Amino acid sequence: MRKKLLSARRALPEATRTQWDAAIAERLLDWCAQENIKELGVYWPLHGEPDLHAAYAQLAARGVALVLPVVLEKHAPLAFSAWTPGESMVKDDMGVAVPGQLRLRPAPAALLVPCLGFNPQRYRLGYGGGYYDRTLAQAPRPRTVGIAYACLAAEFACGPYDIALDHMMTEGDIL
Repeated sequence: MRKKLLSARRALPEATRTQWDAAIAERLLDWCAQENIKELGVYWPLHGEPDLHAAYAQLAARGVALVLPVVLEKHAPLAFSAWTPGESMVKDDMGVAVPGQLRLRPAPAALLVPCLGFNPQRYRLGYGGGYYDRTLAQAPRPRTVGIAYACLAAEFACGPYDIALDHMMTEGDIL
């Protein structure tokens, strides 16, 4: 299923993804304002994930503190580093962009979680590493907003370690 969803996402026309990214970004900005979000865990897009950098810049301009997830060790929860849009980035051992100078912080109170796929119960399908599930199993658990394109909704069974997200945000809706 992961291969099928990844192929479907990569096959989306660039113009469509750009339009959908803008719609998700607008929903994110509205949600953060309504919920009075002061600190937000964001993500650096990989493999065609929705690119919300424009929203990140606007959130930072509004005074929202942003943090990026960082993998410090395999099979462990994510760590988080303070991040400012535009700062120098480097690739980690897994090829993911992280701040050039890590400034580790506790997990944020609210966290965006990129989803390869998601089901109606707000469980996500990721790439299979389990980093987000291990992170969400810790206390205190951040409020979570899954980010995905609506066309990636799928039916799948949940595993014993899967944790449902609080919200799902797509270009069409917030669930």
